[in-house]
Amino acid sequence: MKTKLGIIGTLVAAAVSTPATATDGYFSHGYGVKSQGMGGVGIALPQDALAAASNPAGMGLIGDRADIGITWFRPDREATLSNTGNFPPGPYPPKGFSDGTYKGNNREDFVIPEAGFNKVISPEVSLGVSIYGNGGMNTDYEKPIPLLNGGTGNHSGIDYIQLFVAPTVAWKVTPTQTIGAAINLGYQRFKAKGIEGFTGISSSPDKVTGNGNDSAYGIGLHLGWIGQITDTVSLGATYQTKTKFQEFDDYKGLFASSMDAPAFYGLGIAFKATPQLTLAADVQRILFSDVDPIGNSISKWNHQINGFSGTGNLGTSNGPGFGWDDATVFKIGASYAYSDSLTLRAGYNHVDQPIPKSQTLFNILAPAVVQDHASLGATWVLPNKGELSFGYTHAFENSVKGTNVIPAEFGGGDVKLKMHQDSLGIAYGWKY
Repeated sequence: MKTKLGIIGTLVAAAVSTPATATDGYFSHGYGVKSQGMGGVGIALPQDALAAASNPAGMGLIGDRADIGITWFRPDREATLSNTGNFPPGPYPPKGFSDGTYKGNNREDFVIPEAGFNKVISPEVSLGVSIYGNGGMNTDYEKPIPLLNGGTGNHSGIDYIQLFVAPTVAWKVTPTQTIGAAINLGYQRFKAKGIEGFTGISSSPDKVTGNGNDSAYGIGLHLGWIGQITDTVSLGATYQTKTKFQEFDDYKGLFASSMDAPAFYGLGIAFKATPQLTLAADVQRILFSDVDPIGNSISKWNHQINGFSGTGNLGTSNGPGFGWDDATVFKIGASYAYSDSLTLRAGYNHVDQPIPKSQTLFNILAPAVVQDHASLGATWVLPNKGELSFGYTHAFENSVKGTNVIPAEFGGGDVKLKMHQDSLGIAYGWKY
């Protein structure tokens, strides 16, 4: 047991230093390899000690167990600029200076660890902890983008990760009704490079780009309920507050305020159609627009490059951000117990497009435009009763094109974002 818990500690340390990217906006499409193989469902169907990420009440229904896992993630990010003008001013061709297709894949492969532990304290109360990458964003463009780097020749990109450690308590109020609460202890890290072109509209031009990694810590609350309605039907509900983070001081000229994790709420249902087949579905609403750096649109900028008053510029409270809308996520999944030792899974996940066509300029740095995901998964019960699980997800290619989204002060032009991605997770879990 001590050896296994030591492995969990190692994964926690790895998670802090590992970049993460995600698919439902910047959130992961599911937490835990079993959930990922079912399209991300989990609000009414806890399956492992990562359950608190979807619904803290689920930790009261999984018993004494521990889980560790790792997911390989490969996104393909691309931005196409067209009809661009002469920016920055200087001896450049008057049109098309930044035109071209740019691939953001200088780094292609990412590894995202996860871990969880749960202990039944009494017939009614369980205590546990779930450790997971809540999400993130990454781009590293293979060739310079003059529009972003201001003609410096630097390569543009960002690296942003968000990790949660969620100590959780779950309480069976009755034999069929369980509630849970988790404290989300958050860590996030950010760096930006090659966006010197935006320093002229910042309140702190030296705090926009090229300052290495900056870290911040945060805290929030996650609540949940699961009810066994009939012998075959369970319902679940969950709400997570906004997780308030410290500001990134080294990038205070870029962000409108602290990069908080958005609040969300959701409902889920699980239905045991036959003794072997379980069907589940979740709907989730993520409030991206309530976080200024994520939700503020480019229209917040007051279009004063020189001699600006500070109102509406980068780094001010009402300055521009990524301009994301709130997003609704729909998840469906199926689990089939083929035998006592083999369970098969499949799922589908769809998220509303959070990036409006009018906001594609800044989202060159975060082209999270995928919407549809298909998943497959399986669990083998080994002779020692340990569980070896796999989950594969493909996010289908999608694009968003904004016409005339580059302001005239930056030369004008259009921006099209495109992305698809694949992930493959493996996890080992055991009861004790």
